[in-house]
Amino acid sequence: MTTIGLLHPGEMGASVGASGCTSGHRVLWASQGRGAETRRRASAAGLEDAGSVAAVVAASDVVLSVCPPHAAIDVARSVAGHGFRKLYVDGNAVSPATSREIARIVEAAGATYVDGGIIGPPPDKPGTTRLYLSGVSAGQVKALFEGAPLEAIVLPGELTAASAIKMCYAAWTKGSQALLMAVRALATAEGVDEALLAEWHRSQADLPKRSENAAKGTARKAWRWVAEMDEIAATFAADGLPDGFHRASSELYRRMAVYKDAATPPSIEDVAKTLLRESGS
Repeated sequence: MTTIGLLHPGEMGASVGASGCTSGHRVLWASQGRGAETRRRASAAGLEDAGSVAAVVAASDVVLSVCPPHAAIDVARSVAGHGFRKLYVDGNAVSPATSREIARIVEAAGATYVDGGIIGPPPDKPGTTRLYLSGVSAGQVKALFEGAPLEAIVLPGELTAASAIKMCYAAWTKGSQALLMAVRALATAEGVDEALLAEWHRSQADLPKRSENAAKGTARKAWRWVAEMDEIAATFAADGLPDGFHRASSELYRRMAVYKDAATPPSIEDVAKTLLRESGS
C-alpha cells in the first residue's frame, strides 16, 4: 500500500482520490482552510483527513496535485517548502512551460517529478477518464491506479507530453464550446438568433443542441477555465501558432464566472445576454 497525498480534492480530485482508494492505497488530504462541501466530498470519496498540508506531505510517498490551473504553481511551492523529497505528480491543466516550471520547483527541493493530464469527467466508472502521464517515473504512478476506474496511460517522449496532450484536447473541447456561445451572443446582439437557429436546423443540425449543452455544461465551471484557456493560448504561442482564439475564450469564460454558485445551469439565451452585458453592450 502506497500513501498518496491529494491536493486538493475538488470534484475531479476527490474522484481521482477515490480511484486510488479502490486500488488499495491510503489517500490523504488536508482539511485546513477548506469548506464544508470539500469536506463532504473528501469523506464520501474515502479520503483520510491529515489536517494540514504539512502533515500530508510528511506522511505521503506520492503527492498528487489536482487543482484549478491558476493555483498549480502555488501548490507546488507549498509542497516544496515542506521539504518533500519523494514523487510529485502534477495533474493539472497547465501548459508544457508551466509544467516545466513546476518540475523545477519540486526538483529543487529534492522530489521526483511526473507530469500528468486528466481527460474526461470525474472517474466514477471505468472507461470514461484517462490520466496521461509522462516522465521517467510515470510508470510508478500508473501502477497506483491498476484496477481503478481511472485509466492511467504513460506517454513516451518529452517530460511534458501529458500536459501537451491535455492542452491539445481542451483547446478543441472547451474552445469550441466558447466559440458556439460567442456566436449565439453575436446573433442575439444583431437580432438574428432565431434566423440563425433556423439555418442551423437546416444545414448544421447538431449545433442548436450543442450550443445549449455548451451553456449548461460549462457555466458553473467557467471560472476554472479562465486560466486553462490562458495556458492553452501560451502553448500555441510557444510553438509559433496564433494564440488569440484561446485568449478570447479566456475572456468569455471570465464573463461567465458569475455562474459559479448558480443553483441551476443557465440557458444559452441567458448566457448570451450575460456575455453581452459583461461587454457593456
